Amino acid sequence: MRESLTLFVVASLGVFTACSGPVATDPPDPDTSFGHRYEGQAPDGYNAVTISVPEEELEFAYFPATFDHVIVRPDLMQLQTDTVHVEILVKGSLPDACMELHAFDQERTGNMVTATLQMRRPQSRVCASVRRPYRLYLMLEDGFVQGHYTLKLNDSVVPFVVEYTESD
Repeated sequence: MRESLTLFVVASLGVFTACSGPVATDPPDPDTSFGHRYEGQAPDGYNAVTISVPEEELEFAYFPATFDHVIVRPDLMQLQTDTVHVEILVKGSLPDACMELHAFDQERTGNMVTATLQMRRPQSRVCASVRRPYRLYLMLEDGFVQGHYTLKLNDSVVPFVVEYTESD
């Protein structure tokens, strides 16, 4: 009886071990992957845009850009260098048919990056009030060493960490 019980326990462990196998991991979220881009409309409904040069003959009103999310994306694959590049993905909505993204400015002091994102609207146009979701990919200036940082974009504060391990 004792041999049967031992055999049962050993066989059961083998089944559980075989069933557990390698742990399945979810595929990485493309929005958190450095350099990943969607052209046109992404699966989440946000359209990829760029900052364009305004038409010179028009006068514009300028506003802080509205956005829903800011995702910081360090390039952790640059293990051979002392610093890594960091890009951000800004996801938001333009409030009418005429509004465009105007400018992105940034300044870095130590571990604080202060940035502004502006949008513009022609002053002489009447525009349909329609929400236009956008996604904008931007590179932060200079390289980042391993550490804790803060990005202040307009009035939003986004802490982020750059950490990587040396390859063996």
